[in-house]
Amino acid sequence: MTNTRSHLDPELFGLCVQAFAAIPATNDNHTVAAAVRSRAGKVFVAMNVYHFTGGPCAELSVLGTAAAGGVLADEIETIVAVCRREGSVFRVINPCGRCSQTMLDYNSDIKVIVVDRAGKEVEARVGHLMLYPSVWEDGNTGREEKRKALDAAQR
Repeated sequence: MTNTRSHLDPELFGLCVQAFAAIPATNDNHTVAAAVRSRAGKVFVAMNVYHFTGGPCAELSVLGTAAAGGVLADEIETIVAVCRREGSVFRVINPCGRCSQTMLDYNSDIKVIVVDRAGKEVEARVGHLMLYPSVWEDGNTGREEKRKALDAAQR
């Protein structure tokens, strides 16, 4: 049994661990769970969908799950991702660059539970995860860049 109390956010960590209950330990398609909490206290959990073509990470899956539950990314307060390793050992993992950039684009104030260089869980704003993030002219939505591309194509 995993001791969730020793984690920075025991509730979210525990939800991630519980998400693995129905997934056989030998399954390589669902290896990470992510959980979020909204500012209003609603929680959601989702799994990654591994595929060699780049299936969605758990962090992106849980943003979609929360949206389907009526909570958009700008309402998310905290997120954590947890992987299962051999022997059913669960640990927090840091988001990849794509997930960090996506979260930054959707809500730069999301608190992300990450593991620091000493192996300790800490909380960081998503905007602090990337030293030099890409920031779109229109606030990271890409709408202005899409408009410019369409205008250029019509010329």
